[in-house]
Amino acid sequence: MNRPVIVSFARTPIAKFRGSLSSLRAPELGAIAVRGAIARIGMENDVNITEAFMGNVVSAGIGQAPCRQAIIGAGLPKSTICTTINKVCASGMKSVMLASQMIQCGGLQKSTDALVAGGFESMSNIPHYLMSSRSGTALGHSQLTDGVIHDGLWDIYNNQHMGMCAEKCAKDYDISREEQDAYAIESYTRAQNAVSSGIFSSEIECVNVPQRRGDAIVIDTDEEPFSVKLDKLPSLRPAFTGDHGTVTAANSSSLNDGAAAMVLMSEDSASELGLKPLARILGYGDAAQDPVDFTTSPSLAIPIAARNAGIDVSDIAYHEINEAFSVVALANMKLMNLDAQKVNVFGGAVALGHPIGMSGARIIGNLYNVLKHSDASIGCASICNGGGGASAIVIERIH
Repeated sequence: MNRPVIVSFARTPIAKFRGSLSSLRAPELGAIAVRGAIARIGMENDVNITEAFMGNVVSAGIGQAPCRQAIIGAGLPKSTICTTINKVCASGMKSVMLASQMIQCGGLQKSTDALVAGGFESMSNIPHYLMSSRSGTALGHSQLTDGVIHDGLWDIYNNQHMGMCAEKCAKDYDISREEQDAYAIESYTRAQNAVSSGIFSSEIECVNVPQRRGDAIVIDTDEEPFSVKLDKLPSLRPAFTGDHGTVTAANSSSLNDGAAAMVLMSEDSASELGLKPLARILGYGDAAQDPVDFTTSPSLAIPIAARNAGIDVSDIAYHEINEAFSVVALANMKLMNLDAQKVNVFGGAVALGHPIGMSGARIIGNLYNVLKHSDASIGCASICNGGGGASAIVIERIH
């Protein structure tokens, strides 16, 4: 079977909601990440991108085929086949899994063929909906529905915000407000240290944001890590259940804009072209349970991915577990008895941000960065998604 490898990875900086990247549409951000990933190969003319899978969760108002827009916007041939993936927060990771499956199944015909996978989201540009406008409002007021909440953050099965699922998780696993706040502070501290040390510089593709007057502004740094006052974090009120709750805006991930992309091909083809891949994809897997318990689904997906990779979970040196909420990482570490020092080493979505279509791809690239700086080999990235699911992928850094 053909072994899929990641030959390059790039991402935009992650911007705050209505922040520095809000003037750019989601596919435009996707195009920037794709161009960055291709440029990092260093052999753009020798690698033929035949197909692309990219995640995007809330596509309302973007226009037809968001992945297609990103690929054409990146300057790739119009013959490139494109598919947009929506598995909620796991969309970007599922895109990488589908690309890997195609490689393993022999879907690439030539040694120069490669695939693009990743994801993008501009939460700043998700519109409000006037739900009653199609059938008409005979009399009285009409209500605007926030697309971010309705299609991105709402547990439709239990008619509640997904933050309520996080509250249930905290109660189920006896995780206190203090533990969640301490975790969030640690995530911010790790992310701040990583940014200050330039650890993310190799993966970030700078974004030139046009201005009405004057030169474009260059955005090259994640916005969220330094935007918080950590000493104020414990004093914030709970966000979802009144004063008796434990989940706050600060110990949850934020709303953000960003994109990530990677180029994948078979290991044999990469070797034939003289490319030096970043990592092998050893295995991957999905799991699902009751939608209200989506928070702990990574603990179900990780063993499946490890089994498919032919390894034990104990063989995994480092984990990236997407921090939809601080309690998600805490609960899954508790369930799997993981060393907190080996999880989200450079901070996670609480501190870096969570553009929901991007994050699944972003944490794979971040995981490679962790393995590289730690001189380690095997890591697992996992991410829960609304509806009760999760995806996980195991990679091996190529030394």
